[in-house]
Amino acid sequence: MVKRNISDIIESYLKNYLKHSEHLEIKRSDIAEQFDCVPSQINYVINTRFTQEHGYNVESKRGGGGYIRIVKIEMIDEVDEIDQMINLIGERINQRNANTIIETLVKHNILTQREGIMMSHILQTEILSLINPDEQEVRAFLLKNLLNKCRVNY
Repeated sequence: MVKRNISDIIESYLKNYLKHSEHLEIKRSDIAEQFDCVPSQINYVINTRFTQEHGYNVESKRGGGGYIRIVKIEMIDEVDEIDQMINLIGERINQRNANTIIETLVKHNILTQREGIMMSHILQTEILSLINPDEQEVRAFLLKNLLNKCRVNY
């Protein structure tokens, strides 16, 4: 049996609700109580697993009647999704966020598993830092160009 940590369990729980709905509104304290964890654990899950790179938009309202709303970003087509990811990249991107973008595109069958692996390897810090000390800038440039080439196929 595979052991899952609490973050994986919370992520799975929230994504299960999002399978049947375009958005989900939660109270951080209610979810924390349900999973017997601290509310900051809920923040961690939302901040790391429900980002735009993963295909979600998160809105929050603080205060007594506050909530966290998680909205699935629905793309019209593959080109739209690639364009959305290119817009997220900006002028610099770290390796973790680049890998998240690639994993999301693989998960949505826009990139093949092989293409994703190749892109991830090309964009590794160890490789890019040999080209330029500002590896995040080089990574952003390369990733945007690779994704623009993928747009041609669609």
